[in-house]
Amino acid sequence: MNEPAGAPEEIDAVVVGAGFSGLYMLYRLRELGLSAKVFESADDVGGTWYWNRYPGARCDVPTTDYSYTFDPELEKAWTWSEKYATQPEILDYLRFVADRYDLRPGIEFSTTVASARWDERAGLWNLTTDRGAEVRCRYYIMATGCLSVPKSPDVPGSGRFTGPAYFTSRWPHEGVDFTGQRVAVIGTGSSGIQSIPLIARQASQLTVFQRTPNFSAPARNGDAPADRLEQLAADRDAYRDAARWSPGGTPGDMTDVLGVSASETVARQRFEDAWKKGQLFGLLGVFADLGTNAVSNQIVAEMMREKIRAVVNDPEKAEALSPRNHYLGTKRPCLDSGYYETFNLPHVRLVDLRKEPITTVTETGIDTVEQSLEFDAIVYATGFDAMTGALAAVDVTGRDGLTLKEKWAGGPSTYLGLMSAGFPNFFTITGPGSPSVLSNMAVSIEQHVDWIAGCLKDMTADGFETIEPTDVAEAGWDQHVRDCADITLHPTANSWYMGANVPGKPRVFLPYVGGVGAYRQACDDVVASDYLGFRRTGPGGQRCADGVIRRMQPDVSAVLDLMAQADLPPMDTLSAGEAREQMAAGAEALPPSPEVGSVTDGVLPGAAGYLPYRLYRPASPGPHPVVVYFHGGGWVLGNLDSDDPFCRDLCNRSDALILSVNYRHAPEDRFPAAAEDAYAAVRWAHDHAGHLGGIPGEVAVAGWSAGGNVAAVACQMARDAGGPRISGQLLICPVTDSDLTRPSYTENGDGYILTTDLMRWFWDYYADAADRDDPRAAPLRGNLNGLPPACVVTADFDPLRDEGLAYADALESAGAPVRRIRARGHTHTSITMVGVIISGTPVRAGMAEALRGFFPVPASLR
Repeated sequence: MNEPAGAPEEIDAVVVGAGFSGLYMLYRLRELGLSAKVFESADDVGGTWYWNRYPGARCDVPTTDYSYTFDPELEKAWTWSEKYATQPEILDYLRFVADRYDLRPGIEFSTTVASARWDERAGLWNLTTDRGAEVRCRYYIMATGCLSVPKSPDVPGSGRFTGPAYFTSRWPHEGVDFTGQRVAVIGTGSSGIQSIPLIARQASQLTVFQRTPNFSAPARNGDAPADRLEQLAADRDAYRDAARWSPGGTPGDMTDVLGVSASETVARQRFEDAWKKGQLFGLLGVFADLGTNAVSNQIVAEMMREKIRAVVNDPEKAEALSPRNHYLGTKRPCLDSGYYETFNLPHVRLVDLRKEPITTVTETGIDTVEQSLEFDAIVYATGFDAMTGALAAVDVTGRDGLTLKEKWAGGPSTYLGLMSAGFPNFFTITGPGSPSVLSNMAVSIEQHVDWIAGCLKDMTADGFETIEPTDVAEAGWDQHVRDCADITLHPTANSWYMGANVPGKPRVFLPYVGGVGAYRQACDDVVASDYLGFRRTGPGGQRCADGVIRRMQPDVSAVLDLMAQADLPPMDTLSAGEAREQMAAGAEALPPSPEVGSVTDGVLPGAAGYLPYRLYRPASPGPHPVVVYFHGGGWVLGNLDSDDPFCRDLCNRSDALILSVNYRHAPEDRFPAAAEDAYAAVRWAHDHAGHLGGIPGEVAVAGWSAGGNVAAVACQMARDAGGPRISGQLLICPVTDSDLTRPSYTENGDGYILTTDLMRWFWDYYADAADRDDPRAAPLRGNLNGLPPACVVTADFDPLRDEGLAYADALESAGAPVRRIRARGHTHTSITMVGVIISGTPVRAGMAEALRGFFPVPASLR
């Protein structure tokens, strides 16, 4: 080579980190024929498992699953000695892999990347190492791990202690002998729970300082689980494939048992079965709604607290060790070997920092608000700057001088957890926005590495040199990650998942909680859609298929998947009677409805006979405003039961009386029967408001779908008849027109429960073609002057979306105050699914707020 001396080395790809991720990434890069180098700060491979050598360190995923799967021969060549391997064995495994595939020559040890800058003209990354070397590469890949940057202890005076202080995250390689010593351990996270029992065996006195108790269960370590070994032996490919498409990255059956509806016997049996197995994903899967429903979560949490009380002899210690300030799973739960039993030993003390905070570490020990304690050694089990620490620690500068640290100042922003806009050819393995720490890391790492390798292969084949996510795609993925987190209990905890363990770190839920299989599908869908959301450039130009890969709310999508699996006949192929039976059968599987102050059934006079009603009263003292509500169902389906959960929810949130009226249905009673009944019900409610416990003169209307149609019509009829006065109208995904040619009927006409064909079916039952232009059928075609204030709710994936928006526009043009609520990521039916669709909660809260706004402020509150 004729390069001048000192010229930067130029290679295809640089990988940072030689743990699970970096080793496999190097293997795949070599397979592609790309020149590659790994920089590793340690003097050997192993990554997290090189540094974390504290007593008791071991994995908490069965080693049958916590392994590489890319090479079946590797699995035959290595046999794990136990169910949960220790740190030395895992490190030996990674050394074995490095040697088996001759990876060490591609790794530069004891070297870190000090800075990385994108050269726009050259289309390369310029790297500088801590040794002063310069390297230029096309692809820069961070395999730095999610738990690799120790967090500085936020303990006053932590630097004052003159004796030996140890960090579980950087344990001395030669080990530590605590025999005969007085030892303090600060922290009861995973490393603390694993190390405390072993330190207690040596120390003459052990004092554990606990700020937040954590949930932990016996690991029941021993031989590898026989059932898993049998499944692997019977069909390895099926076993591994099941793991790749599972929620957590380990194979296992999902339950549909809900904690809120399970009997005490069923709940206890499911918990005890999971407890005996000693597996984290088993405990977290006791109920299908454990991660989303506070009541279900507390059922399992209390059973775990019972286990603590059964083991720990001192009731005061047992209570201090029992978590009560966070839901099970919202902080990383642990597996242990004798952790709680350790606190029965006479030489082990527990200091509850919630009651007795540390005032300072001193030269000789630790002072609390109540006592001064002397120690020979202090162990800090204080954790990591998780997920973003290693990425933001390096000086990474992308396009236009923007640093990654600056971009992520308010929280990380990524596309698929793989890349970040403004940083071309920069990849992060198991980065924020991917399943990573909520999953079996081995499976998630392989998926990420395989995706990156496939991307680079496609880039070469298509003649592209750079790839970068678009702002639109990245913002969409960030929103999807938040949407997935927001339907769970995770954001309620001050966890390292939220960055809450690091002072000043933005409170953002960092991993993707949607599941390994769902994430894999999203990544595959991106590729199948011509790398949707990525901009690729090369000598021949650029290609960009911009867009958002997941727009629907995750729980809505899950419900649609379940309904698709049920394979029910399309409703528009049934008779009205058959459709009603199918609807009633589906309602039987719904969770319990919310409690309200009281519920009373009765009848009121309609336009042609008595109509059943159900009156929901809030628990608060009355009188209350009155809301006359009309259920959905296309004028054909529905009754007082079908919208019962939604009416209860609306009652509680709005603090109003909800009068749900069952109007006449087609085909038995066709147009204009429903509209006339709606108006009759409003008049009756107005005249009898005081008798119902309502406030006379404060009556609003509300309705969903066809119910929104008749509610809107009732307002027009009341105006034309000179009364009664209606305070406001809440129209939820309303039918406002008979024109089925609007774009939303094409965009959302199939696959979202309410289809374009089903709307035709409804119209055909309800009204003759000649009647469908009548304002009593299509209120958008009526006179909209002089109507009451309105709140119009529309859903993104609804055939009726555009006519709802059109009605809101027309009302505003006619002078009516209009509040619009967009149900982002929702379907026509999902908004009202109380107890099923959690993401609809903010939408329902907005509806209730709109209802309250229709009524005058009570004199007592002025």
